[in-house]
Amino acid sequence: MRTENQFLVKTISDMIGGADYVYFISYTGTKVKDFNVLRDQLAGANAQCHVLKNALIKKAGSALNLNGWDNLALVNDTAMVCGKGDCGAVAKMIAEFGKKFENVKAKGGYLDGAVLSAAEVGMVADLPSKEVLQAMLLGVLQAPARNLVTVLNAKASSIVNVLNAYKNKCENGN
Repeated sequence: MRTENQFLVKTISDMIGGADYVYFISYTGTKVKDFNVLRDQLAGANAQCHVLKNALIKKAGSALNLNGWDNLALVNDTAMVCGKGDCGAVAKMIAEFGKKFENVKAKGGYLDGAVLSAAEVGMVADLPSKEVLQAMLLGVLQAPARNLVTVLNAKASSIVNVLNAYKNKCENGN
């Protein structure tokens, strides 16, 4: 392999290794000015978009020994989107941009040690935001404790009601 390609494979490997998520998108036929709009949006979400050769992407993944990397369907023009932070927000941006410009579509991705198909990237885009998911999880985690406190309060209030009734009965002399 030529020295330039070795350097590019190393650079791509570093980008993939340092990212929380990686998405691959097709962009064939998209105008440069339109594609730059997507790049600007992605930059606002702490993500980068690079147009790279498929062979170099495959070699970079192989160099990192990533499981399932060979299953990626990288054909035709490919751009790699990688970054840190909320992977769902970036997937949503790609999906929304794809609705405006039909040529931009997800090809696949790599997230938490797993290769994603195009459909799975779409599923990530359909997920609620990270904050909403955290709030939902917190609600699920708090539910048993809240239910226990409710039951304990109900028993305690029943005892207090019985004691009050007994006290009132004793005071009235009945």
